[in-house]
Amino acid sequence: MLRIYQNSYRRTAKRAVVYSTKVACCNHSTLCSITSHPRRPPHSQHASGSGNGRYRRHEEFLLAGNPARGWSIPPPSRGYGMLVVRILRGALKLRYLVLGGAIGGGVSLSKKYEDWKDGLPDMKWLQDAMPQGERWSQFSKNLLEVGAVVKNAIDIDPELKQLGEDKLSEWRSWFDSRLDDAIEAADYQGVQIVETKEDLASKTTVAALGISTDESRKKFEMMQNQVETLQTEIMNVQIKYQKELEKMEKENRDLRTQFLLLKTNKKTSAKKIKKSLIDMYSEVLDELTGYDTGYTMADHLPRVVVVGDQSSGKTSVLESIAKARIFPRGSGEMMTRAPVKVTLAEGPYHVAQFRDSEREYDLTKESDLAELRREVEFRMRASVRGGKTVSNEVISMTVKGPGLQRMVLVDLPGIISTMTVDMASDTKDSIHQMTKHYMSNPNAIILCIQDGSVDAERSNVTDLVMQCDPLGRRTIFVLTKVDLAEELADPERIRKILSGKLFPMKALGYYAVVTGRGRKDDSIEAIRQYEEDFFKNSKLFHRRGVIMPHQVTSRNLSMAVSDRFWKMVRETIEQQADAFKATRFNLETEWKNNFPRLRESGRDELFDKAKGEILDEVVTLSQISAKKWDDTLNTKLWEKLSNYVFENIYLPAAQSGSQNSFNTMVDIKLRQWAEQALPAKSVEAGWEALQQEFISLMDHSKKSQDHDGIFDQLKAAVVDDAIRRHSWEDKAIDMLRVIQLNTLEDRFVHDKAEWDQAVKFLETSVNAKLVQTEETLAQMFGPGQMRRLTHWQYLTQDQQKRRSVKNELDKILKNDSKHLPTLSYDELTTVRKNVQRENVDVDTDYIRQTWFPVYRKHFLHQALQRAKDCRKAYYLYTQQGAECEISCSDVVLFWRIQQVIKITGNALRQQVINREARRLDKEIKAVLDEFSEDDDKKAHLLTGKRVLLAEELIKVRQIQEKLEEFINSLNQEK
Repeated sequence: MLRIYQNSYRRTAKRAVVYSTKVACCNHSTLCSITSHPRRPPHSQHASGSGNGRYRRHEEFLLAGNPARGWSIPPPSRGYGMLVVRILRGALKLRYLVLGGAIGGGVSLSKKYEDWKDGLPDMKWLQDAMPQGERWSQFSKNLLEVGAVVKNAIDIDPELKQLGEDKLSEWRSWFDSRLDDAIEAADYQGVQIVETKEDLASKTTVAALGISTDESRKKFEMMQNQVETLQTEIMNVQIKYQKELEKMEKENRDLRTQFLLLKTNKKTSAKKIKKSLIDMYSEVLDELTGYDTGYTMADHLPRVVVVGDQSSGKTSVLESIAKARIFPRGSGEMMTRAPVKVTLAEGPYHVAQFRDSEREYDLTKESDLAELRREVEFRMRASVRGGKTVSNEVISMTVKGPGLQRMVLVDLPGIISTMTVDMASDTKDSIHQMTKHYMSNPNAIILCIQDGSVDAERSNVTDLVMQCDPLGRRTIFVLTKVDLAEELADPERIRKILSGKLFPMKALGYYAVVTGRGRKDDSIEAIRQYEEDFFKNSKLFHRRGVIMPHQVTSRNLSMAVSDRFWKMVRETIEQQADAFKATRFNLETEWKNNFPRLRESGRDELFDKAKGEILDEVVTLSQISAKKWDDTLNTKLWEKLSNYVFENIYLPAAQSGSQNSFNTMVDIKLRQWAEQALPAKSVEAGWEALQQEFISLMDHSKKSQDHDGIFDQLKAAVVDDAIRRHSWEDKAIDMLRVIQLNTLEDRFVHDKAEWDQAVKFLETSVNAKLVQTEETLAQMFGPGQMRRLTHWQYLTQDQQKRRSVKNELDKILKNDSKHLPTLSYDELTTVRKNVQRENVDVDTDYIRQTWFPVYRKHFLHQALQRAKDCRKAYYLYTQQGAECEISCSDVVLFWRIQQVIKITGNALRQQVINREARRLDKEIKAVLDEFSEDDDKKAHLLTGKRVLLAEELIKVRQIQEKLEEFINSLNQEK
């Protein structure tokens, strides 16, 4: 719109100037036609003079008007009439043309300006920049004044005016036609011709009217300057308007996109979002970092490494480049404890986000900034383990915002010269090694930060930088805190630092910045304003010319670092992509040679496959038959209960001395057992039975042809962890307690089959206990004579003593087969004295220890004999009951225990099938989910050459693909 109004204004102004010019040109043509009329012969006889003074004066005037033209002098007879006509016509014509041109041009310009002004957008910000109407009014006023001057300068005689009125109308129509032709011709010929005719018209008008040349030239130049000034102002307004318009259009597009997203309430698919170049490049670096920290290929990709002494202001420089105070502050304390990779990218909103988090921090809000700084500090302290002060673990974050320069920076811990008592002993060396590692990358840009407020000789970082980059081809030197340096340092010394003449270290560029006034609460805007004011008013940097303007402010530093970063990226990225292609080819060749029939599956894919197999095995638990569950549960229950039954119920009751005492004691102990320990032990047995069956299924799957041994370690870890977490339902114990108490109340064997099963159960249990007892005796008394002869074994001194005591104890049991479980004092004394005769000295405790297994074996043999006797005594038992001649209370006890085990096993089986198997399934899924998110756990459980080679090959492919994607986008941007 502005461009249209500007062109219209230019054409109107040019027409006005041409109009005035053509007036003069036409006037000049008229005068020429009058003085050289064809009917007047040139050089007439009156040229020699006639004595007419008035005619001669007019002749001199005409000849003086333009001697170059060589106008002819008319004859004396017609001189007076022609002179009157010429004067009248020229005066009236000039008056009409000049006044009409001036007034018409002024009115036309004023009207065009008003139209143009009304058509402008209604924007208040343009009011100060738009030219005001007073200038146009002044211009019109000046044109009217020129007309008035011309009018006042020409005083026409009334008589001459009356004589030329008839001709005036004719001349007027003729002039109108000539004026239109002149304007069209002027538009076609251009500005240069207009300027030439403009001078000619000015001279002709001045000569014809007798007006002062200097005065006319001044007025015309004044008008011309005003026009040029207005044109310049209009051009500036147009440029400013165009920039604001483009900015508003861009914001309008962004707002419309966000409005549509909010309106539809749909998230934009990640695949449809075009990533920026810097985000793609940052992802490549992240992939390399996660690939292998010792892999040297990662060090070949460019990034900006920020190094400096502790408290030199390097973190503040990074914050100034990022335009946000994103790092925690400390008073002299080491705050940067781990490398922080910051990816800067341009975006509509100023936000920050960690690589492993979905949350965005709004950097325009102080609350979000405080939370971001706390999160950075927390991550730094969490990365330091094992008493270390610094860590090599990289903290990766992205900062986006308007006007940010795109680059990747790595902030490293500050270099220290002295360690404090709270630091680890290797802190200084660790920082040096870390700094050298990042700077030794041949494509890394080193941002060397030097504190300007301290002596340059105290710097430690310059020596390290010089070692890694002696030629300074990738180093940018930054002098911080120059506001303090202005008060302390010598100007000549600072000039040497910034010109690279003080340090032996060389650099691509030298910059001076101000990172703040030492206030923690200052915002980045306040710091930048303070920096600009300082360099604008500084005597050291502004007035004395110590450095060039492009060497100061963080803004110039940011642009220089970004330009160098992208130049380095474009120069080296192709080489890195080629290197990864070669690495990928080598890995693929190795895989084909070692595993030709297998697909390269990484840990994640292998873990998913193992997860499916484990969950399938859980499903098969429900397919186990009821009989198998009963057998497994009954066996596991007796393993848990047998020791308590023998030691706490059966043996004490059997050794009571009478059958009535036996039954009474059994009833009491069984009830106590059922109310307290039995339900919990039963649940424990059921839990172990479930674990046993599940492990059995897992082991059975190993025998299949499709079994892959690479999953064995992972499956075992998952099962162990899940079973360890799994616990039986609490209400199951209460339910089992009721069932078991009711079952133990039954004391009568119902049929012969159950009686035989009880006898068999008793014999089996006693025989098992007898085997254990004989093993104990074998260890206590040593091998027998035959074994000693055949296996060349000998008795120890203790075994010889125990054999001597055993011989005496056997005599006691032989004399009294129904001996009580304990020895009397007299018996103990007799045994001790008898063995002393054999030169064996023992005490009473030693004798009791030997007596216990000996009597246990004697008792178990008697129990087996009673079980044999009771095998055919069922009918006698049913007839006589408790008064039966053959004591079969042992059989009844074991029948009651056997019934409890059957009922408990049945209840546990139902709980396993209906509840516990599903709960175990949930536990296994929870363990698998946790393992899937723990890369260290997967790396520990899935090992072997096959896994390592596949992981490396997959990672190299991913990196190569990201590199190629980045290179394609980079080439498109070019």
